[in-house]
Amino acid sequence: MEFNAQQIAAILNGKIEGDPAITVNHFSKIEEGKPHTLTFLANPKYAPFIYETLASVALVNDSFVAEKSLPATLTLIRVPNAYAALAQLLSLVEQTKKPKRGIETPAYISSSAIIPAEKVYIGAFAYIGENARIGDNAAIYPNTYVGDNVEIGENTVIYAGVKIYADCKIGKNCIIHAGAVIGSDGFGFAKEGDSYKKIPQLGNVVIEDDVEIGANTTIDRAVMDSTIIRQGVKLDNLIQIAHNVEIGENTGIAAQAGISGSTKIGKNCVMGGQVGLGGHIKIGDNVSIGAQSGIISNIADGRSILGSPAIDVSNFFRSSVIFSKLPDMYRQISQLQKEIEFLNKK
Repeated sequence: MEFNAQQIAAILNGKIEGDPAITVNHFSKIEEGKPHTLTFLANPKYAPFIYETLASVALVNDSFVAEKSLPATLTLIRVPNAYAALAQLLSLVEQTKKPKRGIETPAYISSSAIIPAEKVYIGAFAYIGENARIGDNAAIYPNTYVGDNVEIGENTVIYAGVKIYADCKIGKNCIIHAGAVIGSDGFGFAKEGDSYKKIPQLGNVVIEDDVEIGANTTIDRAVMDSTIIRQGVKLDNLIQIAHNVEIGENTGIAAQAGISGSTKIGKNCVMGGQVGLGGHIKIGDNVSIGAQSGIISNIADGRSILGSPAIDVSNFFRSSVIFSKLPDMYRQISQLQKEIEFLNKK
């Protein structure tokens, strides 16, 4: 790729400050900028690097105010949201890549599977089970397992090594990254004396449109009915989602989170890394949960919580100031208690 600043500004509806003819042919991080690359500044934490970057073009927010002189070789493009603008450019570059097409060998495809052969990619050593249905422009990368009766929608990408168990349904425009497992058995056992009896998991997993699932994330099938991942959900790597969970539209969950069985999560929620949710609880819409929080009860709409067990963010930060002082406070209380006991004896 090669674009000049004027072309980029036109795509983004941005405002140029500098040389509109300067060209770029790659992207770079602002702290590692190189000539003829495009970088961006969205997080104020990285602001010091913009005064010494070697990048040729930088996307900045409209609100950015330079505190000192910028490099003479740097052209700014001001946009309302620099990070979103970068994402737009990256998407355009991604679209220029030629998609894979065709069916590689060896691959096993059941004779009852329904596949538009000229409009899909199926990599070597993939397995496509009985009555599976693959949509137009889908891509199934090598060493992928697609079980019986699985449905995969149009334009969905299934990367190498993904396992999709029987009867699961994947929507349109989804991305499932390498090593993810969709539809494995939920953790269901009934205690009988000193042993456990397995409870059959007869449901499935339903993943709606525009969902992205990170590498090595696992989503268990329901005991009955479906484990449901609603439209627009974004899941990071290494997440465990148990049976009968439902995650609402446009919710994002960071790595190493664990969602226990039958928990319902609302729409537009955000969860940090290593969040743990107990089973059979309900998380409302627009809830924000900080990293490593432990949730064991229902959370109402719109709350921001942190800690384990989690409490309101503002209360947590006030409490965290006290945590380090607890030993001294304990000694003071003990001393006061002794003084009160001494006075009471008089």
